Order: sequence, then structure tokens, then C-alpha cells
Amino acid sequence: MIISHKHRFIFFAVPKTATHAIRQALREHMGPDDWEQQVLFGKQSLPIPEIAKIRHGHISVRQIRPHIAAQVWDNYFKFCFVRNPFDRYVSTCFFLNRSNPNFSASAVSFMKQALSRQQFRQRILVQPQVMQLRDTDDEIALDYVGRYETVQQSYDEICERIGIPATDLARKNPSRHAAYADYYDDELRGIVGEFYKDDLASLGYGFAPSDQLAGS
Repeated sequence: MIISHKHRFIFFAVPKTATHAIRQALREHMGPDDWEQQVLFGKQSLPIPEIAKIRHGHISVRQIRPHIAAQVWDNYFKFCFVRNPFDRYVSTCFFLNRSNPNFSASAVSFMKQALSRQQFRQRILVQPQVMQLRDTDDEIALDYVGRYETVQQSYDEICERIGIPATDLARKNPSRHAAYADYYDDELRGIVGEFYKDDLASLGYGFAPSDQLAGS
């Protein structure tokens, strides 16, 4: 998460949606009184004890909203990026198994079994994206939802809104795997589709890239 008082925005960092590249680009424009929370590349925490103790940077709307003044919340530009859940799940599984050189051979089996484990489902990298974005009324409480699939275009639009120059995003922290559709059979598609049904419905995604709705 980044809260910029200089440029009046709040960035919600949804895992596995190019957040590290976006953070890196936004950091170039942060002021001395701006806040960031992240732990992957050197630990940084928001100056809010209840948030700092979460110990990761993927803070949700429901977590941060009680700590933000109404005039800030109402007037700052709030945005995030999201990703096709079927694609994101493959990327997440490969990322979590990045130290296993033999993972590719058992990837499909792992993906089918992993979501049956409660501890795995509760990992911040695995949870449905809308869990991070909804307010107490179960509405997505952001001004702009960019898309991983058109990340540069979305980022350029955000830059225009917050008044900073757009730059080309670097590729950071990528997972190495084949096209996500190559891993899916009917069984896995059903398992993943059921777990991420709220993402699919609320964010306008289907299985194939051509099924997704236009970004907002």
C-alpha cells in the first residue's frame, strides 16, 4: 500500500498484479510525508500500529478505512490493479513453489489439491482479490480498477489522474511458466472457478482472455 499526501492518492496493492513494478514507478514521485507498507524489498510500514503489525503490504479497504480521515478518503484517488483469477492462480502457485526445481512436473496436481487446504486458501497471495477491495457494504470502494492485462495503459491513465508523468513499467518479480490455459482441464477449471467466483462476477473476468470486460 502507498498513501501519498503529495499527490493525493491511495494505492491498494493486490498480490500478483504487477504491484512491485507499480510501486517502483510510484516511489519516484513520493514526498517526504508519504507512506508505504511493504516487506519484500526492505521492510516499510505505515505509521499506524494496527496496520504495521499486519506485516505485509497488501492492506484491504476494511483494514485501512477506520484509520483514514473522511476528508482524505473522500478526496484522495483510490486505485488498484486486478488480474484474471485463472491466470493469477497459476502465477501464484509457481511463485510459491519457485524454490522447487521439479514443480512444473507436478504443477497441475498441486493446483488441484492446494485449494482443499484451509491454510492455503487463507494466504494473502491466494485469497480472492475482491476481499481486499470491498468495504463494509460489500461494494468495491475504489475510484479506479486497473487491469494486469493492460497494465501499462491503466498505469498511464492513473498517472494522468494523479498528475505525475507516465513511465514504462519494468517487469519485476515474474513467475516463469507456460500460458495459464495450458494447465487447465475441466476439473481444475471447476475448482478454481468456484473458489474465485466472486472475482469472476465482480471484476468481469471469464476463463479466456477474450472473455474479460473492459477495464474501468
